[in-house]
Amino acid sequence: MSSPRIGCRKGDIVEAEPLLRRGRYLVRHARPGADIAAAQALRGRAFGRGGADVDPMDPLCRHVLVESVAGGAPLACFRYLWLDSGSFIGTSYSAQYYDLTRLTEFAQPMLELGRFCIRPGKTDPDILRLGWAAIAGLVDRGGAGMLFGCASFQGTNPVPYAPAFAHLAHRGAPARWRIGRKAPETVALVPGGETRAGLKLMPPLLRTYLSMGGWVSDHAVCDHAMGTLHVFTGVEVALIPPARARALRALSS
Repeated sequence: MSSPRIGCRKGDIVEAEPLLRRGRYLVRHARPGADIAAAQALRGRAFGRGGADVDPMDPLCRHVLVESVAGGAPLACFRYLWLDSGSFIGTSYSAQYYDLTRLTEFAQPMLELGRFCIRPGKTDPDILRLGWAAIAGLVDRGGAGMLFGCASFQGTNPVPYAPAFAHLAHRGAPARWRIGRKAPETVALVPGGETRAGLKLMPPLLRTYLSMGGWVSDHAVCDHAMGTLHVFTGVEVALIPPARARALRALSS
C-alpha cells in the first residue's frame, strides 16, 4: 500500500504563488521554517496555549496562511492532509480520537482540515470566507470528495454548550458513515430543540460546515491536552448546496 498523498493531487502549487488574492488579503501556502513557526505561534495564541502550538501532525500536513497584502503576521491559518481515499484515514489526526472504520470505504480522495484559526480580535468575515474559498480551490484542483476534521469548542465543560450539542444531535452522520467512539472521555449529543441559542454557541468554522450540508459525530470528545471539546465533522462535496458551491468557486477563481 502506498503512502497517503499530501498536497494537491493534480499538479504541485508553487510555494511562492498565492492560492488566492482578493482586495487587501491573500492566501498562500506556508514555506518551511519561519512561515510554519508563524502559523504555530498564531495557533498557540488563538487556542490559549501560552506559547506556540506544535503538533506531531505538522510535518505531514501542508499549511496555509491568510495575510494582509500590506504584510505583517498572518491573520489566519489552517493545515490540511490529503488522502487518496478513505483507506488511508487511519493516518489522519481525527483517527486518534474517533473510530472511523466506516469511512475507510470512501472511495474518493479526502481532505482533512485542521487547526483553522483566526487571530484574536480580527472580526472581518472576509478572512474566513477567503480561507474557505482557498479550500474550495484545493478541492476542485485535486478532486476531493469529502472534507473532514475536528470542530472545537473552547473548554472541556460541556454544560454551557448543551444547546449547541442538542442542535448538533439533529445533524448526525449518515448511517453508512457513522462515527464510532474511541476516546476515553466523550459526551453524548442528546437531541433537543433547534434553537437560535444553540447556533450562536457554535464556532464559526462549525457553522460554515453545517451551512454546506455537513454532519457530525453523535458525541463530542473531551480533549484535555488542547483544552477543548470537539466533534468530528464531515462534508461530502457532491452534496454541498449548489448556491453555496457556486459562491465559493466564484471567490476562488
